[in-house]
Amino acid sequence: MDLAERINAFVKLGAFLEQFAKEDATPTNSIPFNDIFFDGMKHQLKLSEENNRWFTKEQLRFALKNWAEALQKESLEGWTSTYNFNNSSSKKVAIIMAGNIPLVGFHDFLSVLISGHEVRVKQSSNDKHLLPYLAKYLEYVEPNFKGKIIFTEEKLTDFEAVIATGSNNTARYFEYYFKNKPNIIRKNRNSVAILTGNESEEQLIALSDDIFTYFGLGCRSVSKLFVPKGYDFQAFFKGMYSKSDVMNSAKYANNYDYNKAVYLMSLFDILENGFLMIKEDQQYASPIATIFYEYYDDLASLKEKLSEDAEKIQCIVTTMNFENQVDFGQTQYPKLHDYADGIDTLAFLTNLKN
Repeated sequence: MDLAERINAFVKLGAFLEQFAKEDATPTNSIPFNDIFFDGMKHQLKLSEENNRWFTKEQLRFALKNWAEALQKESLEGWTSTYNFNNSSSKKVAIIMAGNIPLVGFHDFLSVLISGHEVRVKQSSNDKHLLPYLAKYLEYVEPNFKGKIIFTEEKLTDFEAVIATGSNNTARYFEYYFKNKPNIIRKNRNSVAILTGNESEEQLIALSDDIFTYFGLGCRSVSKLFVPKGYDFQAFFKGMYSKSDVMNSAKYANNYDYNKAVYLMSLFDILENGFLMIKEDQQYASPIATIFYEYYDDLASLKEKLSEDAEKIQCIVTTMNFENQVDFGQTQYPKLHDYADGIDTLAFLTNLKN
């Protein structure tokens, strides 16, 4: 396969996914192999929801919609146009995936295959249904992928490079275990928002998307606010109000009740609105249904702090000029070139030496 053939296969996959991005998924006649895969995909989505209660129908549709839009020919060609795919021969690349949000490992999967390598995938048990099914669809639309995609639940063997995503604790294990292989090792990251008190109602409503999409479980989900001293949180809570139906999720509601009880018993000072709590805390990773906040004195000092903590931060929601800056409401819409942890995955893959 050449690059154009690989891109074409993923374009077809994107068209297949687009059918399931709507609430009432109906088959499109022009989609190849729909007669074989459409009903099966609906079943895999049902299994995903049953296996992981964070993967609601709405969150699954959101993930599929984003990937359907990303797998457009123009996007794929633009993304790959600046790389040299002739630097390396085909390698066997292992991917150890997280399972915090639906298809969280798909970008790595796409990157390995679009680079012309073979992939060995070890999935999280929290997100194990969709990707193998989509891989099977890929093999139908492009038979040359057959034999190049392997999923395993056992110990990874027979690989020449690795991309592993996990917690800070597992990252230490990964770094030791894979020290003799070319690797990308990812750790915990969270996203933050910088508020000034001058945000419009529309911006704060948009921020609610950055906070509540995927129930705040993604590394691009805002888990912490930086606010000026004297900040009035009334406007912030008003912007969050549109997401009050999050309490319809029993899993979220249980976490809210539990964490609220812990805070109250510990005599922590919190503010809450019935579905979201905010707590002053210097940490970046906040529990479910909680947003941490921290006051800042001036933007120059804040910029210095965030630069020092760069390895803990995925992106920063602000209208100001900060590194990794993202506009309000846009954290959950990464482009193909928005690499996790700022590590250029495609450069790593295209530079694997013979």
